[in-house]
Amino acid sequence: MLSPKTAREIFDECNDKLANDPNFTARGLMRHYNVECVCTTDDPVDDLHNHIEYAKTRGAKDPLMIPAWRPDKAMNIEKPEFAKYVEQLAEVSGVNIVKFADMVDALKKRHEFFEQMGSKLSDHGIEEFYDEEYTDSQIETIFEKAMRGQQLSNFEIRQFKHCFLTVMAEMDADAGWTQQFHYGAIRDNNTAMYNQLGPDTGFDSIGEFNTAKAMSKFLNKLNMEGKLTRTILYTLNPCANEVIATMLGNFQGGEPGKIQFGSGWWFNDQMDGMIRQMNALSVLGLLSRFVGMLTDSRSFLSYPRHEYFRRILCNLLGNDVEKGLLPDDRETLARMVEDISYNNARRYFKFY
Repeated sequence: MLSPKTAREIFDECNDKLANDPNFTARGLMRHYNVECVCTTDDPVDDLHNHIEYAKTRGAKDPLMIPAWRPDKAMNIEKPEFAKYVEQLAEVSGVNIVKFADMVDALKKRHEFFEQMGSKLSDHGIEEFYDEEYTDSQIETIFEKAMRGQQLSNFEIRQFKHCFLTVMAEMDADAGWTQQFHYGAIRDNNTAMYNQLGPDTGFDSIGEFNTAKAMSKFLNKLNMEGKLTRTILYTLNPCANEVIATMLGNFQGGEPGKIQFGSGWWFNDQMDGMIRQMNALSVLGLLSRFVGMLTDSRSFLSYPRHEYFRRILCNLLGNDVEKGLLPDDRETLARMVEDISYNNARRYFKFY
């Protein structure tokens, strides 16, 4: 057990293994955990050189490594670094970006590059969904103001983000990708610590947003235009569990479990959060189609979360059997656990 008495011994032994034992290299650990495929989180301007090098040296037992498209910096037009980011995007894409339409062309080129590198998955970190109406000319004006460093109104920011997410969703649909939306976080709350340490350093929290109607409008518009691809919705606020669980059913169709309620995420990535998410899905949706656990973590050593998730899932089903809420049909239940833990995700993401 980890304690003040054992901490130094454990610390030294772990560091020794990481430094000297080939079984504790990144690849060794992935082989140990039977990882078949791992997705990284990558910005559109990333050159993906690590993916290129890995593909050259990947062994027969090494997992497939695929980039995932995360274009948040291109969406966050309110950030002071937005104009500089657009310059980076122009440089790596070879597109002279003067208008928003140019930025879309640049992103399209990068999207195609990611696809060539095996990507079939996008991810968007948003506070909430947006439904503010916009025209092309309004978006161009908003983009030009941002590039000149002018102040944008909150309504203009929301217009831009609505447009941006729509364009990205259409791009994913055309490519046959899966899109993910992680929403409900308030990030970088402590300005003093942000100035000292930068973003994503532990000063984030659960947010409260009245976003159900905007989510519905966003998904409905894409669906009406035939541009709603496979979609996974994650909420940081467990109060929205039932909202998402019922939203899924509005837009299912075309393939089983097309619209997914993502696993307990971030602050919900613990026993109570996982149970609440699965119970909401089970009561209001179809648990058997669930694609299961996601180790959405900056910590490489997060694979035990899958084991943790599987134990919680099995306990959840076993307790329901003991209470008489589920039939004691071991064959059906075993198949359901295997599907949620592995088969559903493999069929759904179509990585290989």
